[in-house]
Amino acid sequence: MSKQQYRSEMGIMADILGVTMDGGMQGVIVSAISRRANLSHYAVLEKCQKLIDAGLVESMRADRNRLFKITDKGIRFFQEFQRFQNMIQGLNLRY
Repeated sequence: MSKQQYRSEMGIMADILGVTMDGGMQGVIVSAISRRANLSHYAVLEKCQKLIDAGLVESMRADRNRLFKITDKGIRFFQEFQRFQNMIQGLNLRY
């Protein structure tokens, strides 16, 4: 039986930020984040609210959809986090 590796909270947040960054200026709907980050709809909403509170993501409405868009602060954070991940992987550590 293989040992399943779970993502950390920071890893999940980074996945969401990556999806919203790919969405660009248009933003991304919850179901797209859910699918690409492999999270439930409610988990996405909960994590996105934390990212909104931190100023890394903003929420907007388009017709009936709620969209999430990464902020400039979120882009800088995501880039720094990727640098951190690369450094940790280079040291063969798990965070």
